[in-house]
Amino acid sequence: MPRGTPRPVTGDVSAARPVLDGDELGRAISRIAHEILERTHGGTDTVLLGIPTRGVALATRLADRMSTFEGVRPPTGSLDVTLHRDDLHLRGLRALQVTDLPVDGVDGKVVVLVDDVLFSGRTIRAALDALLDTGRPRAVQLAVLVDRGHREVPIRADYVGKNIPTSLRETVHVLLREYDDRDGVLLGPASGVDAPA
Repeated sequence: MPRGTPRPVTGDVSAARPVLDGDELGRAISRIAHEILERTHGGTDTVLLGIPTRGVALATRLADRMSTFEGVRPPTGSLDVTLHRDDLHLRGLRALQVTDLPVDGVDGKVVVLVDDVLFSGRTIRAALDALLDTGRPRAVQLAVLVDRGHREVPIRADYVGKNIPTSLRETVHVLLREYDDRDGVLLGPASGVDAPA
């Protein structure tokens, strides 16, 4: 898969049931944007870093909403966690994504990591390692569209669009119009080839 290409939605989407439609997803993003503004005193010295792939689009949308609400758009970027993952020896190297930090960097800033689904917490653990390789933020917060539970490391989101209790036999599919031509969240059966979301 070429660099920067979004991971396709995998599994049997036809058997998945909708959990959030496009309007509900939009309202969840608006609510998270409001919460970030409240906790960061209007987004002052705040940077949003999306975890590829869908986290990058969500970070951009959050920044746009924050700009609409407060008139100031926080800088956004992306943070590649590939080389910090703890499953490289199990799965081999993956295609590298792009780390794109704001011009001013992250030193002394409140960094909000943005991802689509929080599951085991291992991706976020890798993101923390990758972030600390780039600088020393004042604080790090986490915003996710969906928290599906099943944590394997002690990671908790500061901002959650929707908590969706799942079984390990299910997969959460986040659809974003930037990649999938529509917005929504689906819950369906996991397939043998699916990586957990």
